[in-house]
Amino acid sequence: MEDVLSAVGPRLKRIRLQRDCTLAALSQTTGISVSTLSRLETGHRKPTLELLLPIAQAHQVPLDELVGAPPVGDPRVRLKPVKHGDSTVLPLSQHPGGLQAFKMIINASRNTPELRTHEGYEWLYVLGGTLRLVLADHDLLLKTGEAAEFDTRVPHWFGSTGDAPVEVLSLFGPQGERMHVRARPRGSDS
Repeated sequence: MEDVLSAVGPRLKRIRLQRDCTLAALSQTTGISVSTLSRLETGHRKPTLELLLPIAQAHQVPLDELVGAPPVGDPRVRLKPVKHGDSTVLPLSQHPGGLQAFKMIINASRNTPELRTHEGYEWLYVLGGTLRLVLADHDLLLKTGEAAEFDTRVPHWFGSTGDAPVEVLSLFGPQGERMHVRARPRGSDS
């Protein structure tokens, strides 16, 4: 923190000189005394938000540029597809543990239920196609735009209807956020 604060003064001076601005002119624009501006630039006065905001506005630069805030990392998730039998899984979250997000492309050949159980909670959203979800005694079909959620300790399986591949967004976590089920039992038209 001390290193960041000590670098603010020289940065303020560099920006002011790049704009060919005098301390007197900056003082007039910001309402901050020449003495205070000079002490800020030499490091004899700690920068505060109420001093830096008018300076940033006068120089028309973001406050981050004045304080030398570290750059925010690239937020994009680098998709690395992983083949799991008849499915392709694309992890959408980068941090291990906790809630995890996946995009899954399930081939039509994955259509024979093999129920399993494990710890956690899962939420599924159908991006394209029709997903078959077997959850204990329930056999459900979820169409594009429908979602389901369930405790994964209940015997379950999901896959294709056998007609075509299906694309699914899956959120899985040890406790998972509970969401609302929007699915109809298999064979139900209403």
